[in-house]
Amino acid sequence: MNGKMLMIDPDKCVGCHLCQMACSLAHKEEINPSRAVIQIIEFLRDAQFIPITCTQCDEAWCMRACPAHAISINAETRAKEVDPNKCVGCKMCVMACPFGVISIDPVTNKAHKCDLCWGDPQCARMCPTRSITVGNMEAYTLSKMRTTSEMLRESMAPRK
Repeated sequence: MNGKMLMIDPDKCVGCHLCQMACSLAHKEEINPSRAVIQIIEFLRDAQFIPITCTQCDEAWCMRACPAHAISINAETRAKEVDPNKCVGCKMCVMACPFGVISIDPVTNKAHKCDLCWGDPQCARMCPTRSITVGNMEAYTLSKMRTTSEMLRESMAPRK
């Protein structure tokens, strides 16, 4: 597990959608949030916004499910990337993704997902609140494991 990943802090997201605009511009050469591979889930009642995109998971269920072998691992960035020339638009990867972050491009009818913008994620670059940042997968995973471990210890500690 080495490589980069997008780290998202939903508490910092203000719902400006600049990440979606940067993503669609970088990949589709147009500013069209509906064609971005990062989406913003809006909880308007709570005024909360949560950016979601591919976590580049080790299991890569999307890659395993693809009958056309259109998803591969980029040797440099370690991102799981869709080759649009191989994708047949069957949606098997969409169904296989446990996080629901792969989608079908409404124009090409082919799967598309985050590829970390060739190692320089534009969503993170454009995020004004640093809700989206780029980090090392291994360091992030270790940090999350420590946090979870601390939370468990605290919850199991006798109450005073």
